[in-house]
Amino acid sequence: MDTVENYNKLKSEEIFSLLKQFITDIIGEEFIEEMDISMESSFTKDLEMDSIEIVSFSEKVKAHFGEGIDFTGWLSGLDLDQLIDLKIKDIVNYILSSQV
Repeated sequence: MDTVENYNKLKSEEIFSLLKQFITDIIGEEFIEEMDISMESSFTKDLEMDSIEIVSFSEKVKAHFGEGIDFTGWLSGLDLDQLIDLKIKDIVNYILSSQV
């Protein structure tokens, strides 16, 4: 089974765990250890990710879930305030709602 088929079976906790791993890969374990990452964590305020790190995160999501979800398209539909306030739970909910 490939990853596109696998995401259909994921629950919110599994998606959160996967996204947390992507964040760890991008910003480094030494920074993650000092943070309490939760579903309410904001990418810019809590995790202090810059735009390049968010693009890398987006690429990891797209690579993992494939064309089954249009993560980049979804992000591009958000206004600036929504992007600044983007939380992990928003992405988890988007992925859950995109599962067929």
